[in-house]
Amino acid sequence: MRVSRWLADRWVMIVALLVLGYLALPILVVAGLSFNRPSSRLSYDFNEFTLDNWRQPCATSDMCDAVVRSVQIGFIATVVATVLGTLMAFALVRHRFRGRSGVNVLIFLPMATPELVMGTSLLALFVSAGVPLGFWTIVIAHVMFCVSFVVVTVKARLAGMDRRLEEAAMDLYASEWQTFRRITLPLVLPGIVAAALLAFSLSFDDFIITNFNAGTTVTFPMYVWGAAQRGIPPQVNVIGTAMFAIALLLVGLSSLRGRRARRADLLAGPAPAHPARRSS
Repeated sequence: MRVSRWLADRWVMIVALLVLGYLALPILVVAGLSFNRPSSRLSYDFNEFTLDNWRQPCATSDMCDAVVRSVQIGFIATVVATVLGTLMAFALVRHRFRGRSGVNVLIFLPMATPELVMGTSLLALFVSAGVPLGFWTIVIAHVMFCVSFVVVTVKARLAGMDRRLEEAAMDLYASEWQTFRRITLPLVLPGIVAAALLAFSLSFDDFIITNFNAGTTVTFPMYVWGAAQRGIPPQVNVIGTAMFAIALLLVGLSSLRGRRARRADLLAGPAPAHPARRSS
């Protein structure tokens, strides 16, 4: 009876942990294979533990070049998509204009459109316009589908923000720029950072759209796809594990920073009330 009662009180948590474990299982397999010396290039079984893969993360110069190229494309696409998406989110949430509903529908189209359709459409656009396929066509393509995810993420943050905080700052004689810099931006910043991380992840591991618009440029997902025909080197697992660890570290640091800020606010207590200024 005691065990049954314990399970009845915690079954939701147990199911949640099982689901999280199931989702994390492929990541654990990749992390384990990063310390593996396979018996052959076409074998994926765990043969022998080794640290050589981490000591020499670049199996070939082509792989390192592909990783650097993917990071460059992801960084540029993330910066452009985050800036454009944040501005669009502010416009859609804070302003009412003609065609606002249509813009909302257009924003969701890249998210709902299959990547195969988007990749072929962009390829037809670049070819008809005479644009040579390469690094910058990949960047343009990645910006197009990353903007939608940035807009949706920042919109959710703006929708949950209390506008009375900004109104209180304006009542205390803060200018519009001061209100934005001291109130609005710190409150929206977690959503912007989350959108940027999501955009970089989507750009870094995209293959279908990139394959249509890359020309002779090879990114890391395209290198993995090409190497699969002759055997994927174990260093690929090292790159995947390192990228996951970096993303996990950034999320943890952001969460820790937010927790420390909330704790500081609780320790500081409510701000002392000041008498209102007399209007001249």
